[in-house]
Amino acid sequence: MTITLSEQAYDELWQAQKPTAQPDPLDPLDVTYGYPPLLGQGWCRWIQLRAGLEVEIFNARLRDRVISRCADRPSGLHYHFHLFGQHQDRHTTVGDREFALYGSGLATHQQFDGPAQQALEVSIHMHPTVLGAFVGDLTGELPADLQQLVRPVDQEHYTRVGVVTPLMEHVLWQIVRCPYRGLSKRMYLEGKVLEVVSLVLEQEQEVQRGSPPTMPPLTPDILERIHQARTVLLQRVVNPPSLAELAQQVQLNEYTLKRGFRQVFGKPVFEYLHDYRLEQARQLLEMGGLSVTAVVKQVGLRDCSYFAAAFRKKFGYNPSALKRQRG
Repeated sequence: MTITLSEQAYDELWQAQKPTAQPDPLDPLDVTYGYPPLLGQGWCRWIQLRAGLEVEIFNARLRDRVISRCADRPSGLHYHFHLFGQHQDRHTTVGDREFALYGSGLATHQQFDGPAQQALEVSIHMHPTVLGAFVGDLTGELPADLQQLVRPVDQEHYTRVGVVTPLMEHVLWQIVRCPYRGLSKRMYLEGKVLEVVSLVLEQEQEVQRGSPPTMPPLTPDILERIHQARTVLLQRVVNPPSLAELAQQVQLNEYTLKRGFRQVFGKPVFEYLHDYRLEQARQLLEMGGLSVTAVVKQVGLRDCSYFAAAFRKKFGYNPSALKRQRG
């Protein structure tokens, strides 16, 4: 089933949501809203760190495919990271461990398309003056290789999709799992937000300077097939195909699939699937309602002892401890 919403209808669904229990009662600028039940289950947390700098954490399971249509509008800088989950819009297709960089300017007629899925995203919204204060000269003017990020409001904004590097991913998880409250939380989060933004900007400068990639670039056709392979893999998370079956399904040889998958997503095919299963399991345990055994089956694993050991190695605590904490 597909749910298609106008911008007004989508906004009204969110406006009907009341703030939930606050993760930080000491901070009135840290607000969490439940995800509209019509669309799924989860939450969205907004934290304003300073004027012109906000971080948003979105964690939800979408019940159906959701398409939202928006009119032309001015936009600020937006760094949109997917720890997992997918979306498409007019300019970008973003999947697990990928990010979209949107410059300021005019966001022309948009259609955002998200499939039924579990999604965990971190978005950073930044006013151009904040960017200029950190990376500009004394007048706020940006370096030449970053000036494409700030355009007039009547000019279409800049967009680029990139892969979330291991270092970016590490910082993003620190943001999601921030252990502090009050002043310490705000200063910690601002530091982490600026850290991950700096990693994106360094990558952007390399792109603009034409730095050669460490591996030969993939052709658009192969790149499309690599993304198709990832989609197939995640659709069959409970009963995944073998590497040979997957390669045959997307019409690539095994070597090209293995090389391309690691190049695009930073990990071998089945290491990627393994990490995806563990992340899905952690999300299901945090949401509550399922036993550890049920979660193990739902993410396609069979051995509870192996799952517990792998979970503890990745996250540093036992799944049963998280289950007791969440009830």
